Amino acid sequence: MKLLLDTCAVLFIAQHPDRLSGAARELVVDPQHLVFTSVVTLGELACLVERKRVALPAHWKTWFRGAVERNGWNLLALTADIMEEAYSLPDDPHRDPVDRILIATARLEDMTIVTTDRLILEYPHVRSQA
Repeated sequence: MKLLLDTCAVLFIAQHPDRLSGAARELVVDPQHLVFTSVVTLGELACLVERKRVALPAHWKTWFRGAVERNGWNLLALTADIMEEAYSLPDDPHRDPVDRILIATARLEDMTIVTTDRLILEYPHVRSQA
């Protein structure tokens, strides 16, 4: 299975793993699953730090790259196909552009999104895990 981490999942896995369900934690550490994060998560993380909504123990660049390396996550690029899909999704799933991009990425790449975001979890056109 291919898993795509939402920004909240990246933060929780790295700093507060108990905020994810046991099922989600098991999926992420199972070596049979490929775990991905998107470059848009890096951008969202930078914005969250800049707005003082998230505090990290290191600069966001260093922290993110370290989390990716330590956990063996794969980093996904943003493509024109993903952007087109993000703004062509059925049933208007989410107003947040980053979440739309993550949903689109998961749909195009046949992934399950690991998230605590209720709107993503309730969206019927993408697989997700809390």
